[in-house]
Amino acid sequence: MEVNAYPVQLRGVVPTPGGTAVFLTTDAKTFVIYIEPGAGNVLRATLDRERFSRPLTHELMGRILGGFDIKLEHVVIFHVEENIFHARMVLRMRNELGTKILEVDSRPSDALTLAAQTRRPLYVTADVLEKVDDMSEILERILKAK
Repeated sequence: MEVNAYPVQLRGVVPTPGGTAVFLTTDAKTFVIYIEPGAGNVLRATLDRERFSRPLTHELMGRILGGFDIKLEHVVIFHVEENIFHARMVLRMRNELGTKILEVDSRPSDALTLAAQTRRPLYVTADVLEKVDDMSEILERILKAK
């Protein structure tokens, strides 16, 4: 996927009455992706490096990828329509036959959680960045209130 994309940092995971607000920040603006409450809890636990007695889905996926020596290169949030975001995970596998790059469509919540687990970079396309509202002031108010 050859796209004009910008680095993004995950700045906050905030419970809301209808789910979880995930605040993502670029140099230009902060925007929000809303995800399900359960996915939000898992993302927050992953960011906090909580350990569980049994692997969660993203941990299982990470172990499977690792078992095949497949690395998550990065995540790209590449499309938004009617406040529904789409993400792709870019995977790389090297072996004796060469290097293979695979782009896998994903829910943003899954891609963000796997990226947080593996500490891999996040990107957002210019197209998405143009369409989202700047939520910088709201994030700052939330952070000050804590």
